Amino acid sequence: MKAVIPIHSEAYRRPAKGGGLRGRQASPAAIEAVRVLLSDLPRRRDLLIEHLHRIQDAQGHLSVDMLAALAEEMKLSQAEVHEVASFYHHFDIVYEGEQAPARLSLRVCNSLSCSMAGGVGLSRELRALLAEQSGVRVIDVPCVGRCEQAPVAVIGQRPLGHATASEAIKLLQQGQIQDIRPAHQPLADYLAQGGYRVLDELLSGTRSIDATIHTLSESGLRGLGGAGFPLGRKWSIVRAQPAPRLMAVNIDEGEPGTFKDRYYLEREPQLFLEGMLIAAHCIGAEAVYIYLRDEYHALRQVLSEEIAALQAARSGLPVIELRRGAGAYICGEESAMIESIEGKRGWPRQRPPYVAERGLFGRPTLQHNIESLHWVRHILERGSDWFASQGRNGRKGLRSFSLSGRVNKPGVYLAPAGITAVELIDEYGGGMLPGHQLYGYFPGGASGGMLPASHAHAPLDFDTLQVHECFIGSAAVIVFSDQDSARALALNAMEFFEHESCGQCVPCREGTQRAVELMRQPVWDQPLLEELASVMADASICGLGQAAPNPLRCAMRYFPHEFSAEARA
Repeated sequence: MKAVIPIHSEAYRRPAKGGGLRGRQASPAAIEAVRVLLSDLPRRRDLLIEHLHRIQDAQGHLSVDMLAALAEEMKLSQAEVHEVASFYHHFDIVYEGEQAPARLSLRVCNSLSCSMAGGVGLSRELRALLAEQSGVRVIDVPCVGRCEQAPVAVIGQRPLGHATASEAIKLLQQGQIQDIRPAHQPLADYLAQGGYRVLDELLSGTRSIDATIHTLSESGLRGLGGAGFPLGRKWSIVRAQPAPRLMAVNIDEGEPGTFKDRYYLEREPQLFLEGMLIAAHCIGAEAVYIYLRDEYHALRQVLSEEIAALQAARSGLPVIELRRGAGAYICGEESAMIESIEGKRGWPRQRPPYVAERGLFGRPTLQHNIESLHWVRHILERGSDWFASQGRNGRKGLRSFSLSGRVNKPGVYLAPAGITAVELIDEYGGGMLPGHQLYGYFPGGASGGMLPASHAHAPLDFDTLQVHECFIGSAAVIVFSDQDSARALALNAMEFFEHESCGQCVPCREGTQRAVELMRQPVWDQPLLEELASVMADASICGLGQAAPNPLRCAMRYFPHEFSAEARA
């Protein structure tokens, strides 16, 4: 096995100036508790978020005493630890004199699909029923990645789809608070079906790296996390960078309406892992970091076990580290995810340099979404023509659509690229719900904008929706009906972006907040909102602030009747 060059610099463990720790002194009890919780785990700077999870899981919150003890144990300043802990939604900091939150949280999704399915009423009912019960808190939260099961509540770590208050209370009383493991394909079954044959061909030299990249390029496969960058070209760019190189996999799908990554991982985790290892071999990655959203508790266990089984069965693999997100949508942005993997706040980086040039720990990094890697083995086995021959309306390839909202059969559907919303709803989604007429749809989650029913015949693919000021993104199609308000849905989307803005740049931080205030008014000041949207789109550092105005602008452009004097009356 090729020696792995150390990637964790001692610079990440530097003490505060003067040789000592500043700020409050941790109590001996807290220091001992932290040492017990961390046990023999490395005290590396990049593992700070993992260590914060350990404390949060064990105690239900993060006291300032424990944060001070963690800082001392990791040889970090207390400011560094606090700024990270306070950045992520899933960490609860308790200051001196404050009461610790209830140990058990009951989270109710309030994002687009769940909102349409009655999530607000569910939250209100649960709060009333649990008002007298200590030890449980009800929290309204953004999308939890199960939009096909709307409305969704999460009791502890146990997701409850199509949730009702009575069923949530029942699970709570029964103590069913752990996520249920999916019935996935294990390594033995995957191997029996030809798994890892393509990787072995690469490792033995019977299949060349150049031929592999060429096949993937000819297939037209693009990044399916939302950006759509050609996959083969990305591999070639990173491969051309000086070694050592790294790889990062983004499974933080936090875009409201998106759940395809979870769907594939629940069924075929080894198919993804083989695609990942093929990519790592082709670009010469010495280590791979998998960033999984925190809400996918059972999948974290499945992936841990499947990676361990793979490492036990095969030698010569690169280092594989599974990292746990902490509830920050912004970490779906590639550079913010890399900051998070390094144990920092998820603040997007300024470009250039690009991640392919200087990514994780300052090294050239290949960053991918899981679905892109999911297709690698299939394309290499079946040939580029197989994938490229799929498609409709002049488009090429396949797309995994996360379909939710007012349809009879929400779910993940593999469909030809270029399919229209009407075709997707009728052929795959079982048509509209009884009593509902198609009014509009989000073609790419909350950030992809919204279109009216009159535009439901537009091909759904990369580069086809920009003319309508929308984009397909991760192919999360949220359908709404004549019983919904485009204006209300646009506000829901903007409230999500306000909640998830990382706060680094003023146009996004202040723009989303001001937009929500204006959109909550009985009459929208449309000229002012359009001016605000232009500033956000032009001046924000990353895609969150740049895309946040899309639903707002689309509501005003395509649903003007909702803003007329007659509608207000």
